[in-house]
Amino acid sequence: MMDHAHDLAAVREATDRLLGEAGKWDEAALAEPSRLPGWSRGHVLAHLSRNADALGNVLRGLPMYASSETRDADIASGATRSLAEQMADFRESADGFQAVAAEPADWSRTVTLRNGVTDSASRVPFRRLIELEIHHVDLDVGYELEDLPGGFTEREIVFLTDRFTGHPDVPATTVTAEDGRTWTTGGGTDGPAVSVRGTAADLLGWLAGRRDGSALTVTGGALPALPPL
Repeated sequence: MMDHAHDLAAVREATDRLLGEAGKWDEAALAEPSRLPGWSRGHVLAHLSRNADALGNVLRGLPMYASSETRDADIASGATRSLAEQMADFRESADGFQAVAAEPADWSRTVTLRNGVTDSASRVPFRRLIELEIHHVDLDVGYELEDLPGGFTEREIVFLTDRFTGHPDVPATTVTAEDGRTWTTGGGTDGPAVSVRGTAADLLGWLAGRRDGSALTVTGGALPALPPL
């Protein structure tokens, strides 16, 4: 069972941590490339602001985005704003998400996200936390996967291995951290079972498409090529 209140508190902490980092920047730093192809740090911040709005829409029972084209256009246009504008928007959108989440609601209800994906409302705060933590790493400002809170890393590995379970392009795969924690994923295609072992950070990096998996130990076959998130 997801603890949405716990996750909302974690979202506040992650928001403050990212705001503290961005508050050190100047305009040139905002325009520098992020680790996401074709995106500056300004793109990442604009995306995070619009994602807060979008997840607020989800909790209200509204479409997450008006359209994929609108989403992309809003990120592109927001990316070139000044640092002060970006920071103000980020704070306002983050506060807006928390305000919606504070409204009385049935957290066990099913909500609809982008591309028709459905989930429990109680998981929406964790989805916001994922956006904040992973994209903080994407900003390329010295915050690495190894710096993520340990509890978050484990939960995100569970989230992603669940997501790829039964996927038709992913063979049956056992994922093992160096401390012995084990998860299973894939299994939707024929072929020999594969075992993947490494640090929790490297496993998360591979599962989330942030690392190429070269630091992992693979037995039973090649490292599975995971579909984009």
